[in-house]
Amino acid sequence: MASASESDGSINPPDMQLRPVGVVRSVLKEPSLAPKRGDLHWEAGAERTHQEYNTVAHLVIDDELTGTLDGIDEFSHLLVLYWAHLVPAKGRSITEVHPMGRKDLPLTGIFATCSPARPNPICVTAVRLLERRGNVLVVEGLEAVDGSPLIDIKPYTPYYYSARDVKVSEWMAQIERELGDRPPRSGPARGTERRTDGD
Repeated sequence: MASASESDGSINPPDMQLRPVGVVRSVLKEPSLAPKRGDLHWEAGAERTHQEYNTVAHLVIDDELTGTLDGIDEFSHLLVLYWAHLVPAKGRSITEVHPMGRKDLPLTGIFATCSPARPNPICVTAVRLLERRGNVLVVEGLEAVDGSPLIDIKPYTPYYYSARDVKVSEWMAQIERELGDRPPRSGPARGTERRTDGD
């Protein structure tokens, strides 16, 4: 039987404290998706998506947390969780959007999209780890813009993060068909890759 809090939708969590563990340094300065007038607007188009896929970024971890990176260079790919800090407070109150800001796609609940405009603008991307330099990770394929606070980093492993018999909405399948195959990443291949979207 559901408890009162489960049935009436009320939430009484303990105090939550979230602090950045580092910052993203990237040539990307503006997000490709932006909340405007209660919906999303895709500012850059498919070319930007392909640019993001090959962008090399630096994840600068706080000096005091450098030890948390020990052993990370044994993995080829990482999951990077970051805060989409350029989403304004008003954009975080949007509950439904047209995916990618496209009016030809159905109005969809935020939690059914990868939109950065969400109550907590937490985004995640699977990236290729190119190199570790002390407290700096050099990665490829991160769409986060310069200055994005890093929330967490996890090693990517297909054992935990791959799923079988995956179903996606028709609009998502349409976007994937239109974007076509992702361009090859620069640099030497380091194993099978898979990406989860962020902003």
